[in-house]
Amino acid sequence: MASLDEIRATRLAKLKLFQDKGINPYPVSSRMDVTLAEASGGFEELLKKKELYLVGRVMALRGQGGLVFADLFDGTGKFQALLKKDEIGDELFDLWSNTVDIGDFVEVAGTLFLTKRNEKTLQVKKWRMLAKSLRPLPEKWHGLTDTEERFRRRYLDTLMNEEVRNRFAVRSRMITEIRAFYNSHEYMEVETPRLQSVAGGATAEPFKTHFNALDTTFYLTIAQELYLKQLLVGGFPRVYEIGRKFRNEGIDVTHNPEFTMLESNEAFADAKSQRDFVETLLKQVVQKVLGKLQITYNGNEIDFETPFAVVTFYDLLRRYALLPNPEKASFEELTLKAKQLGVTVEHVKTSEKMMDAIYKKAVRPKLLQPTFIIDYPVEMNPFAKRKEEDGTLIDRFQLVVGALEVVNAFSELNNPLDQAERYAEQDKRKRAGDGDISPSDRVYLEAMEYGMPPNGGIGIGIDRLAMLLTDAQNIREVIFFPTLRPKSE
Repeated sequence: MASLDEIRATRLAKLKLFQDKGINPYPVSSRMDVTLAEASGGFEELLKKKELYLVGRVMALRGQGGLVFADLFDGTGKFQALLKKDEIGDELFDLWSNTVDIGDFVEVAGTLFLTKRNEKTLQVKKWRMLAKSLRPLPEKWHGLTDTEERFRRRYLDTLMNEEVRNRFAVRSRMITEIRAFYNSHEYMEVETPRLQSVAGGATAEPFKTHFNALDTTFYLTIAQELYLKQLLVGGFPRVYEIGRKFRNEGIDVTHNPEFTMLESNEAFADAKSQRDFVETLLKQVVQKVLGKLQITYNGNEIDFETPFAVVTFYDLLRRYALLPNPEKASFEELTLKAKQLGVTVEHVKTSEKMMDAIYKKAVRPKLLQPTFIIDYPVEMNPFAKRKEEDGTLIDRFQLVVGALEVVNAFSELNNPLDQAERYAEQDKRKRAGDGDISPSDRVYLEAMEYGMPPNGGIGIGIDRLAMLLTDAQNIREVIFFPTLRPKSE
């Protein structure tokens, strides 16, 4: 098998053939009368045309004597082209035979016909090189052999694998339908800063950078909710944003340090109304994107049609972790249970984080059908309102589907005094060494003091929802260019 360097040298020599003839193998413009999908779909009508121009990448070549068949692909579909030496002439035929490789982009012109095998084909009368490729596609060379290389060279992954290409098409349609749903409910799409002076709105380790012009430290956004809620103060009742978030944490099958989130806030809404909103949204999106409400994820049949289950956080710990009274369990009792379940506990310092670790180990993997989890301990979120009937709980919910946390939402805290107290508690924990906190934001507190309407906030993991809808078990499968360690030369 020829090496990559040998293949590239051969293609450079073919490129020189064009240059020797005074032909530009990378022309400025090209002519395309229809896409290849349109050529196939409108074949009967296009048969009447005396000349038709098509463009595409050569994906297969089959030659015999004075005949060459080529399969072209333009991103919309495939179409077959036929070059006959006695029809196209020696010069153009020989130029094709001596220069065209799989991977090249070409423009072909001719007439349509059906072969004896009823294959829709273009009889080529003339052709031009549009872009000469210098490297072979993976099926013709051993350059794309493992999963890491698929992610690193995503352009080859999508080109050679229709399933991968379709996965990203589903993701795109999903985002389009989500945006349409929000817009139809009179939400306004907004943009908030990616560079923030305080990494607030969530508990996560941020990426830090220095802005030279202001000689100031900034952070890449970990969440946009504090800005969205400032817009509620400013008189916008329903706002949302779909954007990139950055968290300087680990990489696994459900986490990438750069990811896409939708966050929204609606004035005069609460967790219950937002639950109804989320359920309606997801049912509509799944139906419109997939044409059905039943999907298969990781070998499990998941039904979006039936009403989503609603269960409390403590009830789940009772049911699946066999904690008889989690509300009153001491840190020591929780630590013992965690060790029994095989949870790593060395760096866990608080009861709520121990419960969360137990939940992730013993509970979440069991939640396959769409399930709303409600009534969390107040320590689990510094921005959620306390429940009026029980101040130890917050009016929050998460939606888990296929063991994936897809949605996090709650009745947003709009009491600036309560918020200041919770910030003080978070700051105290930070001084004690807890790095996983949301720091005080004086700008946000000041905005709250001008009066913030009661509101409900929603966060949707776009990447994880795409995983569900495309049956992908790794988040990197639904991110075009996932974060990878730079490849050493």
